[in-house]
Amino acid sequence: MKESDLYAPVKRFLEARGFDVKAEIRGCDVVARLPDPDSPPLIVELKTVFSLDLILQGIDRQRMADDVYIAVPAPDTVAKRRNWRSRRRAVIRLCRRLELGLMLVTPSQADAARAVDVLVEPDPYRPRPDRKARHRLTTEFTRRDGDPNIGGISRRTIITAYRQEALRCAACLESGPRPVAEIRSESQVERAAAILQRNYYGWFAREKRGVYRLTERGAADLSSNRGQV
Repeated sequence: MKESDLYAPVKRFLEARGFDVKAEIRGCDVVARLPDPDSPPLIVELKTVFSLDLILQGIDRQRMADDVYIAVPAPDTVAKRRNWRSRRRAVIRLCRRLELGLMLVTPSQADAARAVDVLVEPDPYRPRPDRKARHRLTTEFTRRDGDPNIGGISRRTIITAYRQEALRCAACLESGPRPVAEIRSESQVERAAAILQRNYYGWFAREKRGVYRLTERGAADLSSNRGQV
């Protein structure tokens, strides 16, 4: 497929919306205007694949028009459709944030209304805050003791606030089995009971009702993470 294969369906689609459409105006693939002489231009950039170059081109065209779309072919194979589904949400979010319209074009579709699927309109971006995500972020920041990780590192266990609290509970059990109340008091971990019962890391074993001990795995992990307690 060539970029020029996308032009005819995009042109028909815009003309059906009442636009006059012309190609290759001042370097822009598609330029459209309503019949009103004072109407602002609309620009569409055509590419055979969604890429950073296409995004940068669209951003550059925003200097000339408020309404800028980027257009790419709709996925036409099983592999392409699978790849598109895996990143569709992220691509749409990116276009919305950049205030770029996004079109999926099916050149083989004769019906103008069905040949172009507008997934994003180039409207002003109004982010909707995710209050739950923000709360989780600030809670983790507040609960985490110090700064035990290195930003950008991979293939290494991240020391979370939960892990730090579990390590503090484990340290209380190093000398032997103890009741939950004592562990909570000494470790200053309010959710000690939940951490012990959940036993996410396999560090704790229940001796009897309300009493826990440290497992061999717990002792080994406590020793290797001594600096994080």
